[in-house]
Amino acid sequence: MGFYVSGCGKKAQPVQEKPPVTETQTQPQDTSGRVPTEEVREEPTPSGFQKIYFDFDRYAIRDDAKSALEQNARVLKADPNMRILIEGHCDERGTVEYNLALGERRAAAARQYLMDLGIDGSRISTVSYGKERPVAFGHDEASWQQNRRAEFVNK
Repeated sequence: MGFYVSGCGKKAQPVQEKPPVTETQTQPQDTSGRVPTEEVREEPTPSGFQKIYFDFDRYAIRDDAKSALEQNARVLKADPNMRILIEGHCDERGTVEYNLALGERRAAAARQYLMDLGIDGSRISTVSYGKERPVAFGHDEASWQQNRRAEFVNK
Protein backbone atom coordinates (compact mmCIF):
# COMPACT_ATOMS: atom_id res chain seq x y z
CA MET A 1 0.00 0.00 0.00
CA GLY A 2 1.40 3.41 -0.86
CA PHE A 3 0.49 6.84 0.23
CA TYR A 4 0.74 9.86 -1.88
CA VAL A 5 0.98 13.24 -0.15
CA SER A 6 0.22 16.44 -1.95
CA GLY A 7 -0.12 20.01 -0.72
CA CYS A 8 0.27 23.61 -1.62
CA GLY A 9 3.75 24.87 -2.29
CA LYS A 10 5.29 27.56 -0.10
CA LYS A 11 5.30 31.11 -1.32
CA ALA A 12 8.76 32.52 -1.79
CA GLN A 13 9.58 35.20 0.77
CA PRO A 14 11.04 38.39 -0.70
CA VAL A 15 14.67 38.91 0.21
CA GLN A 16 15.14 41.96 2.39
CA GLU A 17 18.42 43.72 2.07
CA LYS A 18 19.89 45.23 5.20
CA PRO A 19 20.81 48.89 4.89
CA PRO A 20 24.53 49.56 4.89
CA VAL A 21 25.98 50.23 8.32
CA THR A 22 27.48 53.68 8.71
CA GLU A 23 29.50 54.75 11.68
CA THR A 24 28.75 58.05 13.34
CA GLN A 25 30.69 59.63 16.10
CA THR A 26 28.66 60.88 19.00
CA GLN A 27 29.59 63.50 21.51
CA PRO A 28 29.33 62.53 25.17
CA GLN A 29 26.00 63.64 26.55
CA ASP A 30 25.91 66.27 29.27
CA THR A 31 23.73 64.98 32.08
CA SER A 32 24.21 67.95 34.42
CA GLY A 33 20.92 69.49 33.38
CA ARG A 34 22.70 72.66 32.35
CA VAL A 35 22.17 74.47 29.08
CA PRO A 36 25.18 76.52 28.00
CA THR A 37 24.95 79.97 29.55
CA GLU A 38 25.05 81.79 26.23
CA GLU A 39 21.70 80.17 25.36
CA VAL A 40 19.96 81.66 28.40
CA ARG A 41 21.92 84.86 28.92
CA GLU A 42 19.65 87.65 30.03
CA GLU A 43 19.91 91.35 29.60
CA PRO A 44 19.60 93.34 32.81
CA THR A 45 16.09 94.46 33.69
CA PRO A 46 15.31 98.19 33.62
CA SER A 47 16.36 98.32 37.28
CA GLY A 48 19.73 96.81 36.31
CA PHE A 49 19.22 93.39 37.90
CA GLN A 50 20.17 90.16 36.17
CA LYS A 51 18.56 86.75 36.63
CA ILE A 52 20.65 83.79 37.71
CA TYR A 53 20.17 80.14 36.78
CA PHE A 54 20.56 76.87 38.65
CA ASP A 55 21.37 73.26 37.81
CA PHE A 56 18.67 70.60 38.04
CA ASP A 57 17.66 69.85 41.63
CA ARG A 58 20.35 72.22 42.99
CA TYR A 59 20.44 75.54 44.77
CA ALA A 60 24.20 76.14 44.82
CA ILE A 61 25.32 79.33 43.08
CA ARG A 62 26.96 78.38 39.79
CA ASP A 63 30.20 80.01 38.69
CA ASP A 64 28.42 81.60 35.72
CA ALA A 65 25.91 83.27 38.10
CA LYS A 66 28.53 84.99 40.25
CA SER A 67 29.15 87.87 37.83
CA ALA A 68 25.39 88.52 37.62
CA LEU A 69 25.17 88.60 41.42
CA GLU A 70 28.16 90.95 41.58
CA GLN A 71 26.36 93.26 39.11
CA ASN A 72 23.21 93.07 41.23
CA ALA A 73 25.26 93.97 44.32
CA ARG A 74 26.68 97.03 42.48
CA VAL A 75 23.13 98.18 41.69
CA LEU A 76 22.15 97.80 45.35
CA LYS A 77 25.27 99.60 46.59
CA ALA A 78 24.54 102.52 44.26
CA ASP A 79 21.18 103.06 45.99
CA PRO A 80 21.40 102.32 49.74
CA ASN A 81 17.63 102.80 50.14
CA MET A 82 16.69 100.20 47.55
CA ARG A 83 15.04 97.02 48.78
CA ILE A 84 14.61 93.94 46.65
CA LEU A 85 12.64 90.73 46.51
CA ILE A 86 14.43 87.62 45.26
CA GLU A 87 12.02 85.17 43.62
CA GLY A 88 13.08 81.52 43.51
CA HIS A 89 11.74 79.45 40.60
CA CYS A 90 11.93 75.80 39.49
CA ASP A 91 11.18 73.76 36.41
CA GLU A 92 8.05 71.64 36.06
CA ARG A 93 9.57 68.41 37.35
CA GLY A 94 8.86 67.46 40.95
CA THR A 95 5.91 68.02 43.26
CA VAL A 96 4.50 71.43 44.10
CA GLU A 97 5.72 71.11 47.70
CA TYR A 98 9.22 70.01 46.72
CA ASN A 99 9.61 72.82 44.19
CA LEU A 100 8.36 75.46 46.63
CA ALA A 101 11.04 74.35 49.10
CA LEU A 102 13.72 74.23 46.39
CA GLY A 103 12.73 77.68 45.10
CA GLU A 104 13.06 79.05 48.64
CA ARG A 105 16.54 77.53 48.98
CA ARG A 106 17.53 79.09 45.65
CA ALA A 107 16.31 82.53 46.71
CA ALA A 108 18.04 82.14 50.09
CA ALA A 109 21.33 81.15 48.40
CA ALA A 110 21.19 84.26 46.20
CA ARG A 111 20.37 86.41 49.24
CA GLN A 112 23.31 84.96 51.18
CA TYR A 113 25.67 85.57 48.26
CA LEU A 114 24.60 89.23 48.11
CA MET A 115 25.08 89.52 51.88
CA ASP A 116 28.58 88.03 51.49
CA LEU A 117 29.22 90.85 48.99
CA GLY A 118 28.31 93.42 51.64
CA ILE A 119 24.59 93.99 51.11
CA ASP A 120 22.57 94.31 54.33
CA GLY A 121 20.22 91.33 54.60
CA SER A 122 17.41 93.55 55.90
CA ARG A 123 17.16 95.02 52.39
CA ILE A 124 16.51 91.62 50.80
CA SER A 125 13.29 89.58 51.01
CA THR A 126 12.78 86.18 49.44
CA VAL A 127 9.83 84.24 48.08
CA SER A 128 9.44 80.95 46.25
CA TYR A 129 7.08 80.41 43.36
CA GLY A 130 8.26 76.84 42.79
CA LYS A 131 7.11 75.72 39.35
CA GLU A 132 4.08 78.02 39.28
CA ARG A 133 5.54 80.86 37.15
CA PRO A 134 7.48 79.40 34.23
CA VAL A 135 8.96 81.65 31.57
CA ALA A 136 9.43 78.81 29.07
CA PHE A 137 6.65 76.32 28.42
CA GLY A 138 8.46 73.55 26.54
CA HIS A 139 9.02 70.12 28.02
CA ASP A 140 12.73 69.91 27.25
CA GLU A 141 16.04 70.76 28.90
CA ALA A 142 16.33 74.19 27.26
CA SER A 143 12.95 75.23 28.69
CA TRP A 144 13.59 73.67 32.07
CA GLN A 145 16.91 75.53 32.34
CA GLN A 146 15.22 78.88 31.76
CA ASN A 147 12.74 78.10 34.52
CA ARG A 148 15.37 77.14 37.13
CA ARG A 149 16.17 80.70 38.12
CA ALA A 150 16.16 83.48 40.66
CA GLU A 151 14.78 86.88 39.68
CA PHE A 152 15.47 90.16 41.45
CA VAL A 153 12.63 92.66 41.79
CA ASN A 154 12.92 96.22 43.07
CA LYS A 155 10.33 96.65 45.86
